[in-house]
Amino acid sequence: MSQNEYYRPVSKEILSDNWGILTKHEFELRRRDGTWQSQTRETYDRGNGATCILHNPKTDCVLLTRQFRLPVFLNGGLHSLIETPAGLLDGVCADDRMRAELIEETGFEVDTLIHLFDVYMSPGSVTEYLSFFKGTYSASDQTNDGGGAYDEGEDIEVMQVALPEAMEMIKHGEICDGKTIILLQHLFIERLSEKTDPN
Repeated sequence: MSQNEYYRPVSKEILSDNWGILTKHEFELRRRDGTWQSQTRETYDRGNGATCILHNPKTDCVLLTRQFRLPVFLNGGLHSLIETPAGLLDGVCADDRMRAELIEETGFEVDTLIHLFDVYMSPGSVTEYLSFFKGTYSASDQTNDGGGAYDEGEDIEVMQVALPEAMEMIKHGEICDGKTIILLQHLFIERLSEKTDPN
């Protein structure tokens, strides 16, 4: 089914164009019974992004960050959020952008990143999808202290957390960021599979 067989744009209005673009859309959507329904929605477009989990096989630690996030503070009162490193693509391929973000945020430079999947994190209103990556790291991969870009308002704490401890932090609500939970669970399941694989 082509787009115009289930979606008819009527109008759009840009409500804000600052860091991202907030747009009001009026359109008609074809329902499953074949009838058309008029709808109004707002979308927020700030581009696509990437995120990555780095794991140290020798120590079984993962590399995480902690920083202030205004929306999280305003909605839940949390002073900081524990996350996997991430960043907007800004026209750069996801693999290259992720390497740059790792160096900037954590100070670690790694050789190989493996693309896992792409995920829409908030499809009801945000157009962004994130490319998810994984990789390994060791102490020798650290090239600087990380901490993020001062001119972007970043003040990032770098954390090396044992994977079992990180899973407990999810359980107790200390880690409550979606992309981070997805990557930690993916890595945990992968590690369990390796331990139970008879081959």
